[in-house]
Amino acid sequence: MSRRRLIIATLSLLSLLALAPAGLVRASGPEHAACLSDPYGPGCTAGLPTVEYQMLLDEMLLHPHPDVRPLAPNMQEIARFAFRRIVGGAATIYDAPGGNPIGQIAEGFNYVTVTGVSGDWVQVNEGQWMPASQLAVVRPSEFTGVYLDGELEYPMAWVLIPSYPSPYPGAPGDQSRPVIPRYTRVNIFATAEVNGWQWYLIGPEAWIIQTSVARVTFVERPPQVKGRWFAVDLYEQVLVAYEEDTPVFATLISSGLEDWPTNEGIFKVWSRQTNGHMSGAEGQTDFYSLENVPWVMYFDNAISLHGTYWHDGFGYRHSHGCVNMSITDAHWAFTWSLDGGYETPYVYVYSTGKYK
Repeated sequence: MSRRRLIIATLSLLSLLALAPAGLVRASGPEHAACLSDPYGPGCTAGLPTVEYQMLLDEMLLHPHPDVRPLAPNMQEIARFAFRRIVGGAATIYDAPGGNPIGQIAEGFNYVTVTGVSGDWVQVNEGQWMPASQLAVVRPSEFTGVYLDGELEYPMAWVLIPSYPSPYPGAPGDQSRPVIPRYTRVNIFATAEVNGWQWYLIGPEAWIIQTSVARVTFVERPPQVKGRWFAVDLYEQVLVAYEEDTPVFATLISSGLEDWPTNEGIFKVWSRQTNGHMSGAEGQTDFYSLENVPWVMYFDNAISLHGTYWHDGFGYRHSHGCVNMSITDAHWAFTWSLDGGYETPYVYVYSTGKYK
């Protein structure tokens, strides 16, 4: 019997805790309620019964980080195109540097691809130039997901908001300790509910509220789904890639905003593009035009999984319905499914909670 299983068995026999599906400690019951009221009172440490906390302490020291392998940023793909964002409202296109106006791009969320530069002018297509002052340089995110090489010892999450760890559930962050940076991967050793929100124990006397992290969740394979497929948890904003019933990769995504939600359901990829143009809401305040969107897999009419160069907000809703991924992650998902012989893999979109 492993050390972790021995600890869980001992605690169960003592009736000191209830266990979540992955061996996670849930802080519930009279002893836990007393320790949440008086986190460092008699028999309590950091909001948990001391005997329970001490046993978890060994686990926290043994497993300070999730046992996963990060996917290396694909710098070749990230640099395959040079993008600029149009700034300052509507933009004029000229036939040459300092030449004649030949068109205009309406005000909106608009990006162009750089094909050449001449002084203070940028070429965006053959015979189309724009002043550099109308354009801002874009630096795509280097964020990547992680390979899941086996069963996780504990549930894993990414920190979304740089946070000071709290010494007990519901406490303010302890600013005498180092801030936990965005995109840090953490294990979750215990949970406790305070004022309707879950708090996660991620290290010794280190708690963080659920709204500051995105937790990796797993789901059963729907009966009709075979081979290599993708599951998208809209609540956590996490995508997991599966080989049959085995999760092999997890990453953060950005799905549709409240006014343009990503639909839940079971879908099948019906079209792929190495890169393509996306635009919408023409004539409206939320008009957008995005050139050379990379590694696109359409699965719900015009909704797709695709790479994203225009933001680094993964872990939060951000789109007009599509599932945004980093360029590296989208390239991996696109090629991984093809390499397995699944040109039209299933995409299962679901939600483990509701926004409030």
